[in-house]
Amino acid sequence: MGGSDGETWATTSDVVLTDEERDTLERWARRPKSSQALALRCRIVLACADEERTNGDIAAELSVTPATVGKWRKRFAANRLDGLRDEPRPGVPRSITDDDVERVIVKTLEETPTDATHWSTRSMAKYT
Repeated sequence: MGGSDGETWATTSDVVLTDEERDTLERWARRPKSSQALALRCRIVLACADEERTNGDIAAELSVTPATVGKWRKRFAANRLDGLRDEPRPGVPRSITDDDVERVIVKTLEETPTDATHWSTRSMAKYT
């Protein structure tokens, strides 16, 4: 059984996890704040670490295609945990940094403006 590009869908024994990687993958897979896409990728890689499983077996269990399993197995093998993150999207780079987003969220959740009961869009924009 194999793919059209010569890739086999045989066992996935080339994914060997360190204890730290396994812990991180398991944590990301069950963490409520992880995106569903990242959680699925983690479950795929964890399943690939089992030498007896094929991409087809894993795909059937997780309701994805064998090509999807192969893609994330290859990305993990090449880039480890960093390979599971989304690649940058084309287009104009973001103008707002993660630090800016975090600052607004913390401000919204932990403080109130002096002249109101909550932040409005305009008052938060004026502040930041």
